Amino acid sequence: MDEELSGEPPEWLSPAEAGLWLAFRNGSMFDLRTGDPVRDDPHGTEPWGHDREVRARVVCVLLLSCPPPLRGRVSSLKLAGARVTGLLDLAGGTVAPYVELVGCRFEQEVLLPEARFTTLRLVDCALPRLEAARLHTEGDFHLPRCQVAHGVRLTDAHIGTDLLLNQAVLRADRRGSCLLGDGMSVGQDLQAELLEAEGEVSLRGAQIGVSLSLRGARLSHPYGRRALNAPQLTVERTLYLTPAAVVDPPVTGGSTPARGARVRGFECRGGVRLDDGRFGDAVDLEQAEFVLDNDQEVSLRRIQVPELRFLARRVERGRVVLSGARVGTLVDRAASWPRAGLLAMGGFSYENLVPVGAFPLSARLAWVAAAEPEYRPEGYERLAAVLRASGEDPEAREVLLAKERARRATLPPAVRLWGYVQDVTVAYGYRPGRAALWMGVLWAASSLFFSWEPPSPLRAGEHPQWNPALFALDLLIPVVDLGQDGFWRMQGAAQWTAAGLVALGWMLATTVAAGATRALRKG
Repeated sequence: MDEELSGEPPEWLSPAEAGLWLAFRNGSMFDLRTGDPVRDDPHGTEPWGHDREVRARVVCVLLLSCPPPLRGRVSSLKLAGARVTGLLDLAGGTVAPYVELVGCRFEQEVLLPEARFTTLRLVDCALPRLEAARLHTEGDFHLPRCQVAHGVRLTDAHIGTDLLLNQAVLRADRRGSCLLGDGMSVGQDLQAELLEAEGEVSLRGAQIGVSLSLRGARLSHPYGRRALNAPQLTVERTLYLTPAAVVDPPVTGGSTPARGARVRGFECRGGVRLDDGRFGDAVDLEQAEFVLDNDQEVSLRRIQVPELRFLARRVERGRVVLSGARVGTLVDRAASWPRAGLLAMGGFSYENLVPVGAFPLSARLAWVAAAEPEYRPEGYERLAAVLRASGEDPEAREVLLAKERARRATLPPAVRLWGYVQDVTVAYGYRPGRAALWMGVLWAASSLFFSWEPPSPLRAGEHPQWNPALFALDLLIPVVDLGQDGFWRMQGAAQWTAAGLVALGWMLATTVAAGATRALRKG
């Protein structure tokens, strides 16, 4: 114990541990690697001898007891290529020195619950399990290229700056979770690019200070319902479920890959739950692939985000759910949306549409119709309002006409028949030009009819000169008096024809007036 306090290596240390002790005081890297990539692979099968063995107890003594640094140096634990034996238990401890372990093998799980670190980096290490609930770091926590056989637990952890899981391989624990980060907070970025996760990634209620990147990640949970379970997730900027370049070193963080680099997209085999999430900039699903069972979903219920880039590959099974979501700009592709029955958008609101590639109005109407098994007007009205706000008034009228046609299918037979009449004649009032044409046809036909059978006057000498064209127009145009109606005795067919013209005139004139009003309002 006196040696520990004085800084000299205790006599009970092995040669490798004594070397680590001195390197710790010097703040330098203690490297036990041989230089042979096969022999140095921490995930391989090559055995490592006692000359590369460091007991976990020694690591704990260095980090918690902290022998004094050499004069003019800052102590830090930097260890490469070691086999760490025994249980590394730092639970509840406060670790001041910088910690970096590279290419190490851990025989037993690493326990860090409620521990406090400045910066902790485990790079390309092999671990049975990492328990770090309520871990607190002032700086980064890095686990790039690490392989963890039975999951990582980071519930309610606080990471001061960045959490890095790039190219990590995480396998499930006995409960099916490979990453349990519920309630976790990350000060800046959470990067898990090219991650391989076999089990559920759970980030319920997690808070990310900048962006969450799962570029090129592969998530799978073959025995569970969800591969990514992150309701009430808060990301201050962008969630990326997009491709990444597979090169050495990997292109991450949104950098542009070199020409010819192999690109791997985001792939998720299992359900995704992002319900009630809040995203400051965007949710980007460029080329994302979701492989679902029939009972699984990509659920975006009630998310709030300024921009949703729904550019994923089309799901063939399962459902995409956007019910109650609020989106500023929807960037989408026609081929990305699933077929009817696999899409739910009840209460989905968006302010702008930015289609990528061809997205004709017919396909957009099919998109609205596919979202609900039964007729609901909200989807049509939302689309019409967005089109009208962007200056596409004719397209907006087509959407509202499609709404009336969809509604007609839900009506009783008699009302449905009247709907067909309205559709054929005046297109429910959304094509006023057709109404004006019908008025012209009716005016010409009725003018000819009344010219063949002129009526007799009600009172001799108290009537204007008979003009069949003006009389027919007087009947067709409501409110306006052309001085012909009310002076002639209508009988038989003429009486029925006059009554029909009045009724049709009201309907058609109202349609023309409504169309003119919309045109003036647009202007």
